[in-house]
Amino acid sequence: MLFLDFLARFLGTTVAPVALFISSAAISPVIHILKIMSPKRFFRALADQSEGSRGSSLKALSLALAGTLGVGNITGVASALISGGPGAIFWMWVGAILVIPVKYAEVNLAVQFRKKNNGGFFGGAMYYIRDGLGQLFRGKFPAILGGTFALLCCTNSLITGNLVQSNAAACIFPEEHRLTCGIILGILVLASLLFGTRRIEMITSSLIPLLTGGYIVISLFIILSNISLVPSVFAGIVKSAFNGRAVFGGALGFGVLRSMRFGIMRGIFSNEAGCGTSPIAHASANTKSPHHQACFGIFEVIFDTLILCTLTALVLLIGEARFSLIPWSSTADATPVTMEAFGMLGGSVIYYTLAVSVVLFAFATIIAQIYYGVISVGYLTKRKIPQVIYSVLSVAVTVMGSVVSSPVMWNLADVIIGIMTAVNCFVIIILRSRLKSQYQIFCPR
Repeated sequence: MLFLDFLARFLGTTVAPVALFISSAAISPVIHILKIMSPKRFFRALADQSEGSRGSSLKALSLALAGTLGVGNITGVASALISGGPGAIFWMWVGAILVIPVKYAEVNLAVQFRKKNNGGFFGGAMYYIRDGLGQLFRGKFPAILGGTFALLCCTNSLITGNLVQSNAAACIFPEEHRLTCGIILGILVLASLLFGTRRIEMITSSLIPLLTGGYIVISLFIILSNISLVPSVFAGIVKSAFNGRAVFGGALGFGVLRSMRFGIMRGIFSNEAGCGTSPIAHASANTKSPHHQACFGIFEVIFDTLILCTLTALVLLIGEARFSLIPWSSTADATPVTMEAFGMLGGSVIYYTLAVSVVLFAFATIIAQIYYGVISVGYLTKRKIPQVIYSVLSVAVTVMGSVVSSPVMWNLADVIIGIMTAVNCFVIIILRSRLKSQYQIFCPR
């Protein structure tokens, strides 16, 4: 346990942030992200889709958001606050802004190197790792690295996709009923697997917009009802991120590093930018160009972390200001804290509405992450037996997640996401020249 905690802390405070910073700095001179994000050009790219492809791009975005929204925004934010303090939210914002160029790059590359099958598209980071690096390096290194990443992606889908989501949903219920919740989710997952990946896309494209809209309305109602506390909450976030004791105290920088770890890693958990998983969803879009779908990737980060995560954080910190709700202990379960904050601030109707939403969000995220796992297994082998084994594991892990220990679960998630982020950022830096031609076409001087 101690080694796992050390490894998660090292990857979270050193490897992942450094990899994201270096890759963002390497990509920015190539694509000039501020020019891409100028409002006129950016929203035109979102709207300018070829006939019949706009729905496909939005479905791919919904699938990507299904893999990130909900439990990532609800439990992930609460976990960051409990473990890293209010300053973790500041570092979540910093991380989101930092990874925008990386998000653009990974989605762009995923569309460039994707494959076509039965009238549709599929792809992901493992494909641009193998095929992109294969154009630059001889030997088996690109294929081995691509296979390693696909294997990590399969593991990630089981840990952060199934285990974490099932645990978050089950924590809503009393301990004696959590296994029942896991079994119900497992049955729903099994049914989704029997329907296939196309049905998964249809489920997420219908479910996610409805759930997200409802969550925004509920959060805004609570925030606006306590608007007088919002300025002090924002001030506390910034102050906690750079508090004097953390910077100048005997444990030099420990508080800042702790906030940074849980802010950046929960930010990655929420928007998946940099770790190379959501490009699998974006690669399925029948989009006009890699650039156009990459702009949807940027929108995903902005909407997910800078908007939805901030709404959750404000509700939690308002709840802390009024009722001292947050247990400042890394061993506390995050989901009950969030549920209690929404319930005490909004009443029983909002509490039960959110409870249903969390379970549905968890289900949507699980099946989206299973889609990532299915594509990754398909990359590794075309044989049916490994795919069947993965499907059985998905159902089993979903059930097991309802009773697993939360600290171990989060540490495993941090380790896997940290490794994937380092590998993906390394490849993006090498392939950054592939972004230049797309940039010059759509953002001329």
